[in-house]
Amino acid sequence: MDPHLLRTFGAVARLASFSAAAAELGYTQSAVSQHIAALESDLGVELLSRRPVAPTEAGARLLDHVGPLLLRLDAARADVVRVARTPVSRLVVGTSGTAFGPRAARALAEVRGRLPRTEVTVRLLDRAAVVPAVAGGDVDLGLVDGAVAPTDPLPLPEATGLSPLGAGEEPLAVLLPPGHPLTGGARLGDLSEALWLDAPAAAVPLDDLRAAVGGGFPSAVRYAGGDARVLHELVRAGHGLALLPASAAGPGALPLTAPRLVHRVEIVRPPSPTPAAALFAELLGAPLGH
Repeated sequence: MDPHLLRTFGAVARLASFSAAAAELGYTQSAVSQHIAALESDLGVELLSRRPVAPTEAGARLLDHVGPLLLRLDAARADVVRVARTPVSRLVVGTSGTAFGPRAARALAEVRGRLPRTEVTVRLLDRAAVVPAVAGGDVDLGLVDGAVAPTDPLPLPEATGLSPLGAGEEPLAVLLPPGHPLTGGARLGDLSEALWLDAPAAAVPLDDLRAAVGGGFPSAVRYAGGDARVLHELVRAGHGLALLPASAAGPGALPLTAPRLVHRVEIVRPPSPTPAAALFAELLGAPLGH
């Protein structure tokens, strides 16, 4: 059904007059009559009695639908126009290792909900490459992570104009193979001579563990990827242990009890972030405009 014909029918039925409807809609009376005839022909029923002008039984039933139908069409038109006038923006997030966790995923979903025409890319980078990527404009915003003492900042390289901002901390946990004798909690010092996976993109780097305890942490297998499933399977098969944020380690991992370290994530953003990057940073808990 043509919405123009429906609009004309609604006006005639409401005003009980072809001439009054023509005046309200800016049509000639002849055009209004043609609209009603076309709608009746389309539906194959008489919708209006002419003397007096009033809806027939079928017309009254159609009239019940006309208002909601036209309202939905108007809303659809306004929505299409709004979307067409909203410029497409981009958000490229560069993230190290396990920096992109549940909070970041939820914040990104919120950004897409508020800015639906934002094209989003999440790019995995080496930890050392995140700050240069933001500084060089290769990404709009960076997430970097590491194991530090609670509330301590990450040791990031300095870059003019970039502002690292805390985006959250969570406990760490040691991922162990099935049947490992260790229970309760894990102390890094007690595990420094065990075999570990060298997986800097998927777990806490071994250099961080050595710095915290002082040496040790031998490795026979290096995993250069960032897929958590691969890491879990390597640990499950006995190739080594891994230290992860508790949310990534899963329920079978043992919480780290000593030394007192947490998994910290920081946001690195340029001086003038895009609206999408600024919103993402704000949702992750970073103060805006500082």
